[in-house]
Amino acid sequence: MSAANEPSTWLLIDDFERGNSVDNWTKADTKNETKPLINEPQVTLRKIETTSKGTNAFLLKKPAPEGVVGNRKALTFKALPQIVEVGEIYTFYTRINVAAFPNNHAFGLSNMGPEDIKKHDYNAFEATLRVTDKSESSGLKNTGALMVKVSGGYANVKHNLAKNERDAKPLESGQWYQIWYVVNNAPKKQGGQTYDVYLQGGGEFPEQTLVYKNASFRMQREWPLTYFLMNCNTGPLDKPYGNGGLKYDDIYMTKGIELTNPS
Repeated sequence: MSAANEPSTWLLIDDFERGNSVDNWTKADTKNETKPLINEPQVTLRKIETTSKGTNAFLLKKPAPEGVVGNRKALTFKALPQIVEVGEIYTFYTRINVAAFPNNHAFGLSNMGPEDIKKHDYNAFEATLRVTDKSESSGLKNTGALMVKVSGGYANVKHNLAKNERDAKPLESGQWYQIWYVVNNAPKKQGGQTYDVYLQGGGEFPEQTLVYKNASFRMQREWPLTYFLMNCNTGPLDKPYGNGGLKYDDIYMTKGIELTNPS
């Protein structure tokens, strides 16, 4: 935590404590192939849980209710409270909790506006984190470990990057994880368009751990980052992935490299 005499520099994107929090997010189902057609099938709900510390509100996101398939792009996004200009480094913090597998989720940052996010969906992302246990068209079966974007695809984060150890284990359903991602929006020729990821939570990561370094922005447009973006996908009608949900909470950002807990 920050020293008591130092004010927090974290800017709140959303902690879902306000009853109307979801109203501040734009929802768009841009490839809705549900049959029979269900308008606005994505599930994006503010929920409340009881913990040992009291009650906690969070966002539950699913591509569609259980048993409904064909919603291929369930987008949810919100403008950042501070634009990340080209050349700047910011740290983002997010807590996630896998409600259930099987699923297919991605979240992170975009440098596009609302209409272009709707048009480009996955290609609206830059820094991207992914949670899925789906099989790829190549036959590769994802494990459910937290993933980052790399050249040519995605990669699992590591158990301990400092020791160049194995891939991390699958995220544990029902466990809250803290993620810090340090985002470098400098031009690529200056070593930017990359992000480092730190993870804490579950049985595997009792302490904050550097789990990936120099992951790649998806498109590397070298534009200001302006939106926080979530996407999930039921999979195609003939080979659905599953509608397992992902819980989000405590989404923050701050300038520079900051590995404390937002307060």
